[in-house]
Amino acid sequence: MPSLTLFQSPNHKNILLEDFGRGLAVQANQHLIIHENSAILLDPGGHKVYSKVLGETFAQLGRAKLEHLFFSHQDPDIVAAANGWLMTTDATGWAPSLWIRFIPHFGLDNLVADRLKPIPDNGMILNLAGCDLMFIPAHFLHSPGNLQVYDPVSKILYSGDLGASLGMDYQEVPDFDAHLKYMEGFHKRYMTSNRAMHAWAGMVRELDIEIIAPQHGALFRGRGMVQRFIDWCDELTCGVDLLPEQYTLPHKN
Repeated sequence: MPSLTLFQSPNHKNILLEDFGRGLAVQANQHLIIHENSAILLDPGGHKVYSKVLGETFAQLGRAKLEHLFFSHQDPDIVAAANGWLMTTDATGWAPSLWIRFIPHFGLDNLVADRLKPIPDNGMILNLAGCDLMFIPAHFLHSPGNLQVYDPVSKILYSGDLGASLGMDYQEVPDFDAHLKYMEGFHKRYMTSNRAMHAWAGMVRELDIEIIAPQHGALFRGRGMVQRFIDWCDELTCGVDLLPEQYTLPHKN
């Protein structure tokens, strides 16, 4: 699949990079936001995709400079190549404060360790050359330290693993009900509880959202589709809500 421009104006651009993962690795999306001459790359990925994502990122940047990297949580498909990105660019890395001392286990060089910065639990605003990006809390969806990005210019919510889908052959969800089979199982297993989902839904309803773009699978475009997804999350029974079904002793066959 080619890279896809999700939004473009004279001074702002949002790009979904091509899926560079192959083989056994889970499919993952990388997203690039460019405002004026500054850029941020979201959840850049692991070692196997590093060189290809690096090349595609710089091909898309043009005259802009990659100034920031965003890591939504600690999973290897997000942070495993953090050292490579920090060593080959001057970008500042941003990650949830909960995971700052765990990410170095992926091999963070002392030369760049001071450029990995913590994001508070309640989120923060990052000024990207005049564009105030919002890093918003999404804890326990699925990681206990998890954040999402809202871009107020494009009105895109980058939702990380929330909204993830696997196995379909399209980049945008054409039919919400038909799409459920690609994401329902994942959400029931990976999202912590309906209490967390309900809290998230109440928070993001305050935002003006045109697109929800997950880190895996297809995106949700249009206010109607966005609302369907938020409503679905709000009502979903998942995670610890299903513990009676999961906590049973194994038996020998």
